[in-house]
Amino acid sequence: MSPSATIISAATAAPTVTDRLGRRLTLRRMTSLDKLRLFKAAGPVLAHNQPWLGMAMLACSVAEIDSVPVPAPTNEQQIESMVARLGDLGIAAAAEALGGQLDVTHADTMAAAGN
Repeated sequence: MSPSATIISAATAAPTVTDRLGRRLTLRRMTSLDKLRLFKAAGPVLAHNQPWLGMAMLACSVAEIDSVPVPAPTNEQQIESMVARLGDLGIAAAAEALGGQLDVTHADTMAAAGN
């Protein structure tokens, strides 16, 4: 494998973490499009609620639970269902594995959008 392919592969690799319940969570790195879709699913009010949005981003970063694919939520109910399914331990494991890689500040998002 070439050096560039190695770097790209490492950057796009899906981290896997095991929560304290023993569930194996495979995470996806959210792209700008993923975040845009999350904002749409959250709606205009919740998209401005930083604590809610942070929890939603962690939940939406889970791609698989115990090797079973989890589709990305498309509405508020599905987001909340995913948060409930993961619970505190799953959310904490995702947060630790991603180590602050999620950017959910409104000011930064608006700046990136040119607003």
